[in-house]
Amino acid sequence: MPLARKIVLHSPLSDEALLTGFVEQCLAEGVSLLAIVGAGANDLEERVDWIVVGDGSDPKRFLCTTSHPDEPLDDVLNLAKAWEADPGDNVEQVFL
Repeated sequence: MPLARKIVLHSPLSDEALLTGFVEQCLAEGVSLLAIVGAGANDLEERVDWIVVGDGSDPKRFLCTTSHPDEPLDDVLNLAKAWEADPGDNVEQVFL
């Protein structure tokens, strides 16, 4: 099943080994927003950004990321729902 265009990823991860494949899937399926919520969200966002950028040779690799370590889940879900790029689209919560 394809991913939604707006995703809230919960941190911390249960299985770190799934992160790279998940980010690559987000890129391949045109996810526009990856909002990361929970403890360690800032560090996880940085890791995701490095996966997206890779060696920097492909300018087409882009994914907007945000981190929300201390914000309530409802606030982050509302942010994702209101995301301008895809107003009204579904927001998917992901636990890795």
